[in-house]
Amino acid sequence: MDRNHEHALTQMRRSVEKLGCSSQKYEDPTLMRYLTARSMDAEKAAKMFVQWIKWRASFVPLNYIPDSEVPDELNARKAYLQGISKNGCPLLIFKGSKHFPSKDQLQFKRYVVHVLDKTIASSFKGSEIGNEKLIGILDLKQLSYKNVDARGLITGFQFLQAYYPERLAKCYLLNMPRFFVSVWRFISRFLEEATLEKIVIVTNEEERREFIRNVGEEVLPEEYGGRAKLIALQDFVITSFDD
Repeated sequence: MDRNHEHALTQMRRSVEKLGCSSQKYEDPTLMRYLTARSMDAEKAAKMFVQWIKWRASFVPLNYIPDSEVPDELNARKAYLQGISKNGCPLLIFKGSKHFPSKDQLQFKRYVVHVLDKTIASSFKGSEIGNEKLIGILDLKQLSYKNVDARGLITGFQFLQAYYPERLAKCYLLNMPRFFVSVWRFISRFLEEATLEKIVIVTNEEERREFIRNVGEEVLPEEYGGRAKLIALQDFVITSFDD
């Protein structure tokens, strides 16, 4: 690690203490995600980190969201966890045609956390390092108007931005119907530039081949050009689930 990074980390840890919190139990790679997300500004990174600690304590008091708190969302079987991709990131697939806007926004927010926590935890080799990232696929095949949920997508991406900074490696949008283009344009206005840069809309055969090459056939289900079977999120077993 270079001296600039070391200095920024030291400054950030001091700033966290000044804000009345401790960063003692967190390793440097975790703090580096916050520094990266805030352009290496130690004070802004510390503020973001402290907000995350406080949010986590109030919203995820058990340090994970149990299946029993998100039954409706899980029963839709719309999220799939495929294991580790070619570049070492866990692969999460979300099928838009199985999603309907939630009448219970609190359960939906808990579901977002449940999905992200479980996906990230699936990549731990023993304990968390802190710099693990995920790859997401949003499959919009057979999407109808009743599946469209701009609010839900904005919530998901805003949670990623605010509470899981630098956790997203790439997000691929597949099979986007024409009517969804204007919806996506609207959603994009709520996303940070750094998030938008990680989103790839796959529109042609060449892009599809590159997508398969980047993710890897071993974890991609057959319907996306790979060799794997789809594994529903709740069927994917993680041996340890510590944050």
